[in-house]
Amino acid sequence: MKNILTSKFLILSVVLFLFLAHKKSVFAQGCSDAGFCTMGAMRPDQPFSKKLNIRLRSVSLTQYVGLTKFDDKILSYIAEANVGISDKWQAQIKLPYTFVQGPLANTQGIGDISLSLTRTLIQKKEWQLNATLGAKIPTNNANFKNDIGLSLPMYYQSSLGTYDLIAGIAFLNKNFLFAAGIQHPFNQIDNGFKWGIWKEHPLTETANHYPVAQFLDRGTDAMLRAEYNLRFSKWSMNIGILPIYRFTPDVITSPQTSERIEVQDSKGVAVSGLIGGTYNFSARSSLKLLLGKQLQRRYSNPDGLSREWVNTITYNYLF
Repeated sequence: MKNILTSKFLILSVVLFLFLAHKKSVFAQGCSDAGFCTMGAMRPDQPFSKKLNIRLRSVSLTQYVGLTKFDDKILSYIAEANVGISDKWQAQIKLPYTFVQGPLANTQGIGDISLSLTRTLIQKKEWQLNATLGAKIPTNNANFKNDIGLSLPMYYQSSLGTYDLIAGIAFLNKNFLFAAGIQHPFNQIDNGFKWGIWKEHPLTETANHYPVAQFLDRGTDAMLRAEYNLRFSKWSMNIGILPIYRFTPDVITSPQTSERIEVQDSKGVAVSGLIGGTYNFSARSSLKLLLGKQLQRRYSNPDGLSREWVNTITYNYLF
């Protein structure tokens, strides 16, 4: 029976992968950048054990690679630690370092710090319910500039520049994960990118393709995750879908009138398809691969989170 399920899963995974590879539209919400759908109870490909009162501690290093529609190449290394404080509580911290190479400039810097606490609300032998409360702390004002002092778009920033509150809940068993979460930013971003400041620059035409992000107020996001897993002793595979809905539109300062205006088409849903796998070298160490591609997009992304595709490779060590 398991061989039949494995065959069907592999066929479905190949079909999804080919479909994702064929799609030409952009990955509208780079959740691995914003980070809230990889925090605590909302993260993909979570371990599950029928043993009660198990306390997990782990450290991991993730390499994240993405390409934007403007041909910006993004490479991030994310250090993460998870510590079981008790049988019901787990703390998580994540710290990325990001490199961006694009037609306007090359930048690099420390990304936003992610902190979260996850509590097991209900734990049975066959399933569990977890909840997470967390925050993201900016490491800079999201206003990197080029070598002559012109503000760069949000696509070139290592930080989103906002203090965010994050909350989520997830149902998990051996084969399924269903999660929901919300991320709310509290402050305005001090990014100064607008087209006018680039008008005398040789790359002005290229700069005009990027969305204006002058003093951006990001909207509030909500996510849902549905994931199916096949787990074996040495390896596992997962396939899932990740809708992210922006409840409120982004708001910027108009370069023409200096008034606060809503960014057209920045509100709405972005849906992504995900496929991944894990290989366990031993009971303590594993390697994870995750690929993502957009299925439905939100047109405007002044926060710089759009991607044509993303993939992550993670080495995880339990102790």
